[in-house]
Amino acid sequence: MNSAYTVPAITLVVVATVLVGAFGLRISRTTSDFYVASRTVGPRLNAAAISGEYLSAASFLGIAGLVLVQGPDMLWYPVGYTAGYLVLLLFVAAPLRRSGAYTLPDFAEARLASQGVRRLAGAFVVGVGWLYLLPQLQGAGLTLAVLTGAPDALGGVIVAVVVVATVAAGGMRSITFVQAFQYWLKLTALLVPALFLVLAWQGDGAPGHAFDEPAAFREQRTVRVDGTLDLTLREVLTVTVSGTVDGRALHDRRLTLAAGTHHVERGTRLAFPRGAAVPTAERGGTRGMSTSLAAGREERPLYATYGLILATFLGTMGLPHVVVRFYTSPHGVAARRTTVAVLGLIGGFYLLPPLYGALGRLYAPELTVTGNADAAVLLLPDRMIGGLGGDLLGALVAGGAFAAFLSTASGLTMAVAGVLTQDVLPSRGVRHFRLGTLLAMAVPLAASVLVGGLPVADAVGLAFAVSASSFCPLLVLGIWWRRLTPPGAAAGMLAGGGGALVAVAVTMAGLPGTGGLHALLAWPALWSVPLGFLTMILVSLATPGRVPPRTAAILARFHLPEQLRAEVKA
Repeated sequence: MNSAYTVPAITLVVVATVLVGAFGLRISRTTSDFYVASRTVGPRLNAAAISGEYLSAASFLGIAGLVLVQGPDMLWYPVGYTAGYLVLLLFVAAPLRRSGAYTLPDFAEARLASQGVRRLAGAFVVGVGWLYLLPQLQGAGLTLAVLTGAPDALGGVIVAVVVVATVAAGGMRSITFVQAFQYWLKLTALLVPALFLVLAWQGDGAPGHAFDEPAAFREQRTVRVDGTLDLTLREVLTVTVSGTVDGRALHDRRLTLAAGTHHVERGTRLAFPRGAAVPTAERGGTRGMSTSLAAGREERPLYATYGLILATFLGTMGLPHVVVRFYTSPHGVAARRTTVAVLGLIGGFYLLPPLYGALGRLYAPELTVTGNADAAVLLLPDRMIGGLGGDLLGALVAGGAFAAFLSTASGLTMAVAGVLTQDVLPSRGVRHFRLGTLLAMAVPLAASVLVGGLPVADAVGLAFAVSASSFCPLLVLGIWWRRLTPPGAAAGMLAGGGGALVAVAVTMAGLPGTGGLHALLAWPALWSVPLGFLTMILVSLATPGRVPPRTAAILARFHLPEQLRAEVKA
């Protein structure tokens, strides 16, 4: 791809982000502006902003990559991401807005009158936020590296600098306009190229069967292996090798490989003939998370599917950067209307990434071998169209990808910075909020440089599992069950969220490799979410004397419409 077009496109997106953020800065004056935009964001603007920050690297790049590698089973990701807002609409949106809180820890303290639960909720907000920020920064690095050959860390550094500047300067008021603008940019960046890709696919005779049989090379293709891996072949295959395979050093030599597993060293080039089935690639080391989750799907496919569904359905309501946006609505009715609009906006967007994944299986199947399946969206315009048209469409996609990283990263940074300012730093003023913004980005940026490339949709899926296991029980029981106690809430968050967090850490380390325990850890939501709910209920029932004294009044505030509450007071 011609970087003469992609670099200006990315630069234009960055400059536009800064300018739109500067507009928000001009009307951001108070502390309330910085935290919740003074609770004056209408449903249409708020819905576009929520959609902008929610459609992250996992949505823009990761879903297409998973569909390319794993096939149509991965369609549960966009279904789950969308359906999560239906659960949010039914159970959480309006009461959460009526709570009057700024952050999830604020909600925990208002509901349970406990500083301990507040601090615990704050720790989980920071943990989930950092876990979610990591793939945004790595996705930005991947985009810039694939399109321009830049160092892997550069894209993440650019995103970090722009996000910190935007959030620290104008807070929620600025990023509301930025994220709304970036939603429409991301939709355009996928929709316009998709139309041309479908036309090119039709002009190529509309080759089908992308999922009916193993992916195959439609033409001779040379693949460079960037990391040591094992290739599993279903049948005998003759390839041209320059490098080391099974301990044999070869230079531009034809080699016949038997069915089974073959070890390929880093830097090896493999030339696959036309029509050859794409082998299965397994990586170790720092890239083990992709292998670990893929193995979990193969060993326990039904368990993995249900674990994914539960994590994505219930994890949305606990994502700190999503929840904090509902505090910006003027009232509960506006929060519900916002959620309905979000369902339409993200539902339309999620029709596009699976299309790129299916086309990727036909036109770029070698990405499963190189380990860059997340780059399918970026490479397809050049692969299918080529020439100036392919370069221009590729530049548009690259700009949209950077918009995805910037919008989601800004929302996450805002949520984490709010908690750090409220609960960690010595003061809650705007100056300390800006320091919190810097701290919120520093840790995931350092981790993105130190940790190897992780598939972005898988990484985000793990963040959803932690969110579903910790905040979903807290919000649902806190809003709908009057007998919830501070010890119950704390115990449930530690059992469910803590258990999921440990499972995520073990999975990211690639341990254990196989077996039933591996599947349980790779897809923890199926046991960690019930564990969180059950622990909260049992411990609360065991401590009935710890129910906060003003629980009835607090729940009435959550559930009574604002107009009715005003009439009651009058």
